Amino acid sequence: MSDEEEKKETEPADAPSSGEAKENDSEVLEFEFNEDGEEDLKKTLKKFRADLKVCRTESREYLTGWQKERAEFLNYKKQEEARKINFSEAMRERILTRFLTVLDSFNMAFANKETWDKVDENWRKGVEYIYAQMNIIFEEYGVKVIGEMGETFDPNIHQSIEMVETNEKENDHKIAEIVQKGYLLGNDPHQGGTGRVMRPARVKVYEYRERN
Repeated sequence: MSDEEEKKETEPADAPSSGEAKENDSEVLEFEFNEDGEEDLKKTLKKFRADLKVCRTESREYLTGWQKERAEFLNYKKQEEARKINFSEAMRERILTRFLTVLDSFNMAFANKETWDKVDENWRKGVEYIYAQMNIIFEEYGVKVIGEMGETFDPNIHQSIEMVETNEKENDHKIAEIVQKGYLLGNDPHQGGTGRVMRPARVKVYEYRERN
């Protein structure tokens, strides 16, 4: 009989193999033992609590990191949406601003009422209809006319091109004449809105001077 066969016969039948022994060793590493080789429940429990504390710390760190990344993503998404809105509004304002010169041409034609009334009626009504259509489109896009006779001069919405002398003190710094209409896009900021002045109204302003 060979030495290998003799060794197998002398080993107990229930002896674990080397692979099983390693596996069992890894299983018992979770437990703590006293000097007598018996399981020490207090030490084991203490170890479990320490491991649990580590797990909780790691889970909080993972959760905090995830929440931070999610918050950053949401902020980025909001910023992108805001940029898209601002770009869209800027393009809309740019296009509408280019059409202001067309409205100016209509207003110049209508300024001299006597001359305008002499134009052929059918042609005149057609032009007035086109002008009305343009105003409707501007209104739909939130464009409003700014600058009215008699209101107090405001450098935010008015551009003074001339001072008109007056002896009436109550008219001092009030609008004497609208030379060119101004336009506002959106709600009036003076009323809590967020509108922007597309073009200030060009005006003449009364200046009070006391006469001797």
